[in-house]
Amino acid sequence: MRQYIEVSFLLVGGKDVMKLERLLSIIILLLNRRMMQAKELAERFEVSVRTIYRDIDAINAAGIPIVTFQGMNGGIGLAEGYRLDRNIMTNDELAAIVTALRSISTSYGNEQHQQLMEKLNSIVPPAYSEEFRQMTSRVLVDLSPWEGNERLQPKLQLLKDAVDRCMVVAFTYSNARGEVSHRWAEPHTLILKGRQWYVQAYCLEKEQFRLFKLKRMKELEMAEGKTFERREMPAQEPAMNNSRYEPSGMTEFVLRFRADSRYLAEECFGVEELQPCDDGSWRVRKAYPEDEWLYSYILGLGHHAEVLEPPHLREIIAQRAEQIVKLYRSDQAT
Repeated sequence: MRQYIEVSFLLVGGKDVMKLERLLSIIILLLNRRMMQAKELAERFEVSVRTIYRDIDAINAAGIPIVTFQGMNGGIGLAEGYRLDRNIMTNDELAAIVTALRSISTSYGNEQHQQLMEKLNSIVPPAYSEEFRQMTSRVLVDLSPWEGNERLQPKLQLLKDAVDRCMVVAFTYSNARGEVSHRWAEPHTLILKGRQWYVQAYCLEKEQFRLFKLKRMKELEMAEGKTFERREMPAQEPAMNNSRYEPSGMTEFVLRFRADSRYLAEECFGVEELQPCDDGSWRVRKAYPEDEWLYSYILGLGHHAEVLEPPHLREIIAQRAEQIVKLYRSDQAT
């Protein structure tokens, strides 16, 4: 009995969505050809041979058996008896893939994504095309910031190339405390979290993996001629690492919102978090890491919210508010 391959894993099972089109293309090529050389695949997709072998491992891990044939006429090919049956991917599954690609492209768009969407749309039967178009237009997860990310795109492209080619990058970095340093790093993974782009890289100065925020990177460039061997990644994925929000590093605080500022409290914290007070105001009790971000966030609420506790946080916000007042007093203007 002939066995079949299901390709929908590429969307839901692959950890790196940016290589989705390459994995799918490799499978299609191997379906149409008996065998291909790793070098040929590497040249075709403009990546290293090492990257191709990692892709092959990922495809194998998804349950699609790829065999390596040794010898002069050897290469890489699918195990005998396996082929792709388009009918195994339902219209709903196909629509889910196209919808996800459109969403990804709002923050990380390139020509390959567009080509892949066109390929997937091309296998939709003509009689179903209008219904399919409607299905793929029902949901769009827009991951782009309101101000756009035109300035970020060159950094993303450079880092993607560096990851694919295993090239060391150099850049100037400003951390959350405003400390500026020059770094050399080996980029391994691009990460989108909370509408912000990060790169997980091995810092050659600190000799450990670090997470760098792209917005804080300046003078970014590839160090031509400086390549690296990919290292074993940390056991815990940085995108899922919420150690910053562990109870030991949190400060619990209470905010009181004015009665006419309920809309703002709901938008910031959600309807369920609001507690009504007898005077018509609203209280919110939360716990966040106490740092510059928290101080700026509370100050950004302006006159709509007041810190009730803890006392030390109330004092810090009061002091900073006084500094702002001094900054804007007319008698201080120059």
